[in-house]
Amino acid sequence: MLIGAGLRLTTRSVGPMDNNAYLLAHGTDAVLIDAADEADVLLELTAGLNLVGVVTSHRHADHLRALAAVVAATGAVAYAGTPDAAAITEATGVACRAVWDGDTITVGGVPLAVIGLVGHTPGSITLAHTPADAVDRLFTGDGLFPGGVGRTRSDDDFDSLFGDVTTKLFDRFGDDTVVHPGHGADTTLGAERPQLDRWRARRW
Repeated sequence: MLIGAGLRLTTRSVGPMDNNAYLLAHGTDAVLIDAADEADVLLELTAGLNLVGVVTSHRHADHLRALAAVVAATGAVAYAGTPDAAAITEATGVACRAVWDGDTITVGGVPLAVIGLVGHTPGSITLAHTPADAVDRLFTGDGLFPGGVGRTRSDDDFDSLFGDVTTKLFDRFGDDTVVHPGHGADTTLGAERPQLDRWRARRW
């Protein structure tokens, strides 16, 4: 589907944990978000396109099982959040270009802003697409889902993730902003915003 600024979005659910893999294309150039699993499915999805980048939202194994195969087959540049990049390289053998707040990844000249969300992992990233001619969209990996933030392992991690999600996403983007999570269905910031106090109180 068209999502503004000439970008086309295609989504596939792959692997035993139903990971969402997102393909953003502009003309013949494309970027894949999370080569999670089933490399054959993802390569079929990119057939006929120039895959210029593969973005891994964070270092958990279920989000990178097809990374090495997809990069080897396409020559795409692998991107990852700076604090997670070395761990992803260690797990996959793929050298990653480290990105963080303030960086952009482009597809067909269209910028996708990188937003770091610390807590689910140290280097989780969200990509923001903010076209002038359509609603904003956030590709949040496991940082934000319908009904809550991603899983955390300590109070400090929860506080960090909740704080980043609040200040970097909810405080910056409008209610019509579409959230594309790493698993499951899409949502909007407007649908989730009334639940923020409840998330803070329950600690997940």
